[in-house]
Amino acid sequence: MAVREIVLFPDPILKTVCEPVDPADPATQQLVQDLIDTVAASPGVGLAAPQIGVAKRAFVVDVRPKPGAGLLVLLNPEIVSASGPKTGREGCLSIPDFTAKVRRPQEIVIRGLNPDGHSVVIHSSDFEAVCIQHEMDHLDGILFLDRVASLKRDVFRRKGFEPRFDAREYPRIVGEENS
Repeated sequence: MAVREIVLFPDPILKTVCEPVDPADPATQQLVQDLIDTVAASPGVGLAAPQIGVAKRAFVVDVRPKPGAGLLVLLNPEIVSASGPKTGREGCLSIPDFTAKVRRPQEIVIRGLNPDGHSVVIHSSDFEAVCIQHEMDHLDGILFLDRVASLKRDVFRRKGFEPRFDAREYPRIVGEENS
């Protein structure tokens, strides 16, 4: 069990497409426990493996304050279906400087493996669905700033944080000036 340091943007691992994990590998079980411990010690509700420096397809989401929800750990996840667009404010432990308005599907069906290697299918909606999609994006090297419509209009400086970079410079920093 270990609380790991959270990787901050612009670390290149955050833009890396992650490799599948083997649930039978003891390193995967350690990764899962480290993700659980680290998210529990953080002010966030979700954490993906690349955010602790591991380019593997694993994440945790813990929305326990929401009634009926709880800790979700998924390995090698994929979204099966999505519907109902919704725009909401998101933040990220790896980019603590900002929040932004992001448009995502409101309902999703996702499948993957639980930590024991058993296949699971999860139907999710609202806040939990947004959190899952946010963490899934991390596994594909996508950050929430990649999903905002306007870096000038939809990104907000987080209160109490001194930004480490200008959000409008994000495409240049990640080398996507022509995107």
